[in-house]
Amino acid sequence: MTFAQDDWLAREPSVFSVSDVTGLIKATLEESFPHLRVRGEISNLSQPRSGHLYFSLLESDGPPRPGSRMSSAQLPCVLWRSNVARLRVRPVNGMKVIVTGRLGVYEPRGTYQLIGARLEPEGQGELQRLFEELKTKLRGEGLFASERKRPLPFLPRRIGLVTSPSGAAIQDFLRILYRRFPSAAVRVIPVRVQGEGAAAEIAAAVVRFAQDEDPVDVIVLTRGGGSLEDLWAFNEEVVARALATSPIPTVSAVGHEVDFTIADFVADARAQTPTHASEVVVPDELELQERISALRRRMTLASRTVLERAQERWLNCRHHRLFRDPQVLVEERLELCDRTVEGLDNRLYNRMREWEDKALALAGRLEALSPLKVLARGYSVLTTEAGGVVGAAEQVDVGERLRVRLARGELRVAVEHRSALGTGADAGCRDSDQG
Repeated sequence: MTFAQDDWLAREPSVFSVSDVTGLIKATLEESFPHLRVRGEISNLSQPRSGHLYFSLLESDGPPRPGSRMSSAQLPCVLWRSNVARLRVRPVNGMKVIVTGRLGVYEPRGTYQLIGARLEPEGQGELQRLFEELKTKLRGEGLFASERKRPLPFLPRRIGLVTSPSGAAIQDFLRILYRRFPSAAVRVIPVRVQGEGAAAEIAAAVVRFAQDEDPVDVIVLTRGGGSLEDLWAFNEEVVARALATSPIPTVSAVGHEVDFTIADFVADARAQTPTHASEVVVPDELELQERISALRRRMTLASRTVLERAQERWLNCRHHRLFRDPQVLVEERLELCDRTVEGLDNRLYNRMREWEDKALALAGRLEALSPLKVLARGYSVLTTEAGGVVGAAEQVDVGERLRVRLARGELRVAVEHRSALGTGADAGCRDSDQG
């Protein structure tokens, strides 16, 4: 429902319903202010279970002082849950912010409000405060500790680059990189480095590099210089967490030499600029070749010196007969072996002669004591059939068969009678056979 102001003044005002007036105001405000940015200080902040954010914006000077007649201007604001999820900072009461959105009217209450689409801190001072707060928090967790910093690979096989494909940073980085080391392999994951959602893309790229089947050896985050707000994506906590948990060494090369971000403190190494990052990541190939050539020359000179000294020592030893001809040494050792073998043979022969003489002497003694020698002088040996030697008459019975061992042959006899020695009785034997 619309009407012209002049017509309304010219005639008697009409009577409208409340809903008509509310609808008229709603249509007028929403058509007149479809997009605007409002600066103010957050007050009466609340976030119910719905996830929406409700607050009021006050003038930067704050609420009116006691006794003042003028009241501070206030503007009710709301951010729907979908927009709250995209906030880069967490709003708090007293924070000075700039809210971008449109004016709307809440018809059940007849109140107007700013329906925000984006909320950002106002000015560098507020961003700096948020920067310091996150810096203090992460330092307390040990994410900046030097002990957790890992050394960068001396010569990385593959380099992962996280940056904007359209920025000057990637050109500066690659130009110096390929000039220093032309054979370097670089894989780029393009991301936004500024604005809403940039931090999430940067963190996701770092995680993606770490999860590849053929991972890179080092990850470089880089972008050109800018204001604190321009570099804010690298001050987000999600980026810091991704760098801290990355199993691959990381390098932060964000902004200029005077710029510092949270990523600089968490990364394993910081480069002052994208150009400097190339110098940090890879060595200069020409310098490497010069160093290798210098080391080769030093090694050659050192080897020649060692050989010359060894030759000099050998000549000195030979001159003083401390070093002899190996052939002579071998011949002397062979001669010594021959003499040793000859000595062993002589000792063995003499020892065998001694053993032989001893054996002959023992044999002579045994022969002299042999019973066969006694038998040769006319004696005999009388034994029983069982082989026992008979030394007395009472050892045998009359009629018992005995054996008589002579010097030559053997007799078998039978006992006819016996008598004891010294009694005058005779012992007689009857021949039975002769062996």
